[in-house]
Amino acid sequence: MLNALEVVTTVVVGVMVGVEFAVAFVMNPILNALPEDSRQLGHAHGGRMLGAVMPVWYIGSLVLVAIWAAVGWHHGTGLVVTAGALLILSVVMSILLLVPINNRNKTWTPENRPEDWKEQTQRWLRWHYVRLAVIGAAFALLATALV
Repeated sequence: MLNALEVVTTVVVGVMVGVEFAVAFVMNPILNALPEDSRQLGHAHGGRMLGAVMPVWYIGSLVLVAIWAAVGWHHGTGLVVTAGALLILSVVMSILLLVPINNRNKTWTPENRPEDWKEQTQRWLRWHYVRLAVIGAAFALLATALV
């Protein structure tokens, strides 16, 4: 049972890291290459779509890691606990730094967007890179704990 939990948790976190990597290094460059109105509409749509899915994924990943740490406590779970702490940090970062920008961004249209919409989008992306590094490190710790 513990082995299955370890594998499922590692895969769930790994796929989440992959999605966030794709957002940073695939989707954003594609959107940023579009004309301004299309670019902004694409970012708003992405914010609505991923903004609905990612909170469940982040919290679900954290719950899986917590269960792994609790169930496997007697097997030594230092790496898992550290990965959990990093996932907590990523959730806190999301709530305090990324979600407020995303909540504004997802309501913008070409008619109502603020003058600094590009700067706000770039600020979100900079914080996203930091969060990606944090969850990437958590995934690496989980993969190491798995082997």
